[in-house]
Amino acid sequence: MAASEENSALFPIFVLTLMALPLVPYTIVNLFGAFKKKAAKINCQCSVCVRSGKYHKSIFKRISNFSTYSNLTLVLLWVVMAVLVYYIKHISTEVHIFEPFSILGLEHGASDSEIKKAYRRLSIQYHPDKNPDPEAHSYFVEYISKAYQALTDPISRENFEKYGHPDGRQGLQMGIALPQFLLNIDGASEGILLLGIVGVCIILPLTISVIYLSRSSKYTGNYVMHSTLAAYYHLMKPSLAPSKVMDVFIKASEFMDIPVRRTDEEPLQRLFVLVRSELNLDLKNIRQEQAKFWKQHPALVKTELLLQTQLTRETAALSPTLQRDFRRVLELAPRLLEELMKMAIIPRPPVGHGWLRPAIGVVELSQSVVQAVPLSARKAAGGSSEGYAPFLQLPHFSEAVVKKIARKKVRTFQDFRDMTPDEREDLLTQVAGFSNSESHDVEMVLKMMPSVTIDITCETEGEEGIQEGDIVTMHAWVTLNRGNGLIRALPHCPYFPFDKEENFWLLLADSFSNDVWLSQKVSFMDEATAIIAVSKTIQESKEGSGASAREINVAVKEAIEKVKNGSRLVMGKFQAPAEGNYNLSSFCLCDSWIGCDAKSNIKLKVMKRSRAGTRGGLTADETPAMEDGIEEDEEEEEDDYDDYESEYSEDEEDTKETKSKGAVANGSTHNKGSGSSSDESGSEAD
Repeated sequence: MAASEENSALFPIFVLTLMALPLVPYTIVNLFGAFKKKAAKINCQCSVCVRSGKYHKSIFKRISNFSTYSNLTLVLLWVVMAVLVYYIKHISTEVHIFEPFSILGLEHGASDSEIKKAYRRLSIQYHPDKNPDPEAHSYFVEYISKAYQALTDPISRENFEKYGHPDGRQGLQMGIALPQFLLNIDGASEGILLLGIVGVCIILPLTISVIYLSRSSKYTGNYVMHSTLAAYYHLMKPSLAPSKVMDVFIKASEFMDIPVRRTDEEPLQRLFVLVRSELNLDLKNIRQEQAKFWKQHPALVKTELLLQTQLTRETAALSPTLQRDFRRVLELAPRLLEELMKMAIIPRPPVGHGWLRPAIGVVELSQSVVQAVPLSARKAAGGSSEGYAPFLQLPHFSEAVVKKIARKKVRTFQDFRDMTPDEREDLLTQVAGFSNSESHDVEMVLKMMPSVTIDITCETEGEEGIQEGDIVTMHAWVTLNRGNGLIRALPHCPYFPFDKEENFWLLLADSFSNDVWLSQKVSFMDEATAIIAVSKTIQESKEGSGASAREINVAVKEAIEKVKNGSRLVMGKFQAPAEGNYNLSSFCLCDSWIGCDAKSNIKLKVMKRSRAGTRGGLTADETPAMEDGIEEDEEEEEDDYDDYESEYSEDEEDTKETKSKGAVANGSTHNKGSGSSSDESGSEAD
C-alpha cells in the first residue's frame, strides 16, 4: 500500500516531464521566430499604409492576432504546467523511510532494556487503550509495533543492521506513476480505468481519423476544395481572355458557401450601381444585361460585386455584414488564385503544355485584387500598352494625376521609374500638386518595388546541340533588386486587409502557339530553404558532369552567394519537340505588383535526330495526370479577343514576322525586366 502511495505521488512529476519535453523547445522556437519577425521591418512605411492601420498593432488587434488556436493551446499547457509545479512543491505526499531506532527515539546500538522502556513509554502515549485518536492508533500499529518487533527479534535485528531492512536484502522495486484511484481496481475505479483506456486508445484516435478523412476528402493540401479544382479545371480554356478570368475565379466552392442573406439585397443593389461600369455589360442592351446579371446564382452575384468593390476601392459603401463577407472573400483570394494559376499551366494532352493566355490573365487579376486597381485601368491608352494601372498602386495617385504628368511626356510607368528622384519630386510637386511628404511616400514605394532580371539557358546535358526527342534542361537564375536594398519584403498594398507575400511565376512559353512549356513558382521570402535547394541542385549537377570535389565546393559557394544577393535558381526539363526553330519567351510574373514583370526572348533550334535513341524522355502520352475526379474537357471555344488586350499581347504582324524568320541556333538570354513595357531581347549562339 505504501509503495502504491509513493508511485501515486510520482504521477504529477511524470506528467510534468512528458509535457515539458516538447513544450519548452516549441515555445522557445516560437518566441525566437516572433522576435525575429518583429525585428525585420519588411512592410511598407509610407503614410498611406500607416493610416490604413493594417500594420498598426493596437491592444485589441494584438490580442486578436495572439488569440489563435495554437497560441491559446500553448498558454493553456503552460498554465497546467504551473499548476503541476505548485502541486508537486506544496501538496506532494512525503515519503516515510522505515527507521526502527528513530521511531522509538533511540540511538543505534541501544540495548534490549532501553528498547523495552522506549516501547512502554510510547505505548502509554499511542496505544488505543490509552489514546482514542484513530491517527494515534494507526501510527502505533504501522510504526511503533513494527519497530519494536524488528528490534526485539534477533533475526530481524541482524537483517536490519546488515542490510538496512528487517526482512533482509531487498531486490529492485519498480512502480507505475499513476494516480491512486487507478491503482485500486475495485468498484467505480474499474469503470473509470476502462473508460480511460477506451477513450484514449480507441475513441480519440478514431475521432481524429474521421475528422482528418472528412476534411481531406473535401480539401487539398493548400486548403482548397476538390470541387473548386474540378470546376477550375473544366472552366479553364486556352482562349480565355484576361478579363474573363473573373468569371471562372468566382465559381469556387468556397465562395458559394458564403451565405446570401435577405438583408444583403439592398446593399448589393447600391454596390451594383457603384461598380456597374466594371462589369463588362453591353450598354446597348443595358436592361437585358442587368437582368441577366441578377439572374445568376446569388452567391456568384455577391462574390463578383464584392471583388469589384475591392478593385474600385468603394469599400466605404459596404454594410457591416457585407464587410465581414468582403474580408472573407479577400482572405480566400490568394490561395484560390494560386490554384487557378496551376489549372492554367498544368500540362494538357496531347502535347503536354499549359496555356499562356489564361495564365497571364490570372496573374493580372491577382495583381489588381492585391493593389485594388480596376481591370479597365489596364487597357492600353496613349503611348502605354499597360494603361495607367501601375500608377494607381502608388500612394496619392489617381487617374487625374496620371493625366497631368502625361502632359510632360511621362506616359509609361517605366518612364516614371527611370527618372531621377529629384526629377520625380519636381514633377510631382510642380505638375501634380503633391506636397513634399506625399512625394516622399511615392519615392518610398518606388524603392520597395522589385526589379527582376532573368538569366536563362536551355541545353541538352552532355550533348552538343538539341535534337528532336532530347531531354532539354532549363537553367534560370532569377534575380530580384530593390531600391531600398531589401530582398524579402511585403508589397505596398494598403487596400488589401491581409499580409500578402510576393510570389513570382517563371514561365517558359511559346507566345505564338499559346503553350507553356515549363512553369515554376519562385519565392524570395525564405532564404534558408533556397540555399539548401540550390546547394543540393548544384552538387548533383556537378557530380553528374564528373567535376572534382574542389570544383563542386567552389560552385556551391558561388551559388549560395548568389542566393544571398537575391537570386533564385530555377531548373526544369522538357522534351524537345519536332525539328524546327522556336521563338520562346520567358516570363517572370509577380502576383502582387503591377508593372514589375519581366519578359525575355530565347531562340531554340531543334535539329533532326541523328543520334540513336531518345534517351528515355517522356512522350506526349506520358504527361502528368490530374487528380482523381478531374477529367479533360475537350470542348473547344472560339477565341474571344473582344476584351482588352493583356499587357503581354503581341502585335499579330510582329508575331507572324518573328515566326517566319525563325531562329538559327539554341541560345541563352540575360534580360532585365523592370516592367511589362521593357524591350524584349534575346541572344543567339551557334
